[in-house]
Amino acid sequence: MGRLYSTPNGPFTADQVKPGDPYELSNGHAIHCLPSGGRHSGANAEGASVIGSDPEVESVGVDAGFTPEPGTLRAPDVAVGVSNEPGWSPGVPPLALEYADRGQDEDDLTDKIRDLLAAGTKYVWVVRLDGPRRVEIHRPKEKMRLAHPGDELKAPGVLRNPVPVEALYDKEAAQKVTLRNLLQRQGYEDLDAVLNAGKAEGIAEGELQGRLDDRRSSLIELCEAKGLELGEDDRARIAECADLDRLKLWFGRAATADTADGLFD
Repeated sequence: MGRLYSTPNGPFTADQVKPGDPYELSNGHAIHCLPSGGRHSGANAEGASVIGSDPEVESVGVDAGFTPEPGTLRAPDVAVGVSNEPGWSPGVPPLALEYADRGQDEDDLTDKIRDLLAAGTKYVWVVRLDGPRRVEIHRPKEKMRLAHPGDELKAPGVLRNPVPVEALYDKEAAQKVTLRNLLQRQGYEDLDAVLNAGKAEGIAEGELQGRLDDRRSSLIELCEAKGLELGEDDRARIAECADLDRLKLWFGRAATADTADGLFD
């Protein structure tokens, strides 16, 4: 249950809080926000990388303030849909991440989740860093669910790809997911697709080289079979030619020529 204030509405509005002030607002009540510890901030960075790199996400922010109405100002640890304009982002993010570590004020966290979901946030993922790793999944009008390492988190309509639970706090797992997402932004499904594309390009180059070698050899064999005397310059010219059409032209000339004179003009 959320915290019960002595008065329903506090005296503050979002426009009274300036960027950098250590406060959020809930129903006009100021909430003091303390600096995060090293484990919290490190995991926060991994989550921002994973979520921000998803191909469907246009903008992501860390500790970005959202104000759905004058008396509410909330700054999730990681949020999708941050405005590029100065000041607070209007409304609320469709997906918000919160990291909860040792010393977490559970009443404040409960209020924050309530405020975000009530204002329109579709998904709030709370990553628990103290004790067994797990993620709480909060959605409007639904009972909270838990996801554990080995599970995947999905946010249809916000993210294209599922997110492994570990990727929200483990650096190696986060890097793998971020790489996949960035490759998809460039048109590759994953790293295997990039490697296969490189192999296909190599095969195509190999096939071209094989056809060039065959055509050069055939041209020289034809000239020798017809007794057309090729000088060193002529042989070098054939060996260095990388134009299949030109080699074909020379082959046609050699087939009807009596001498090598003018064969390569």
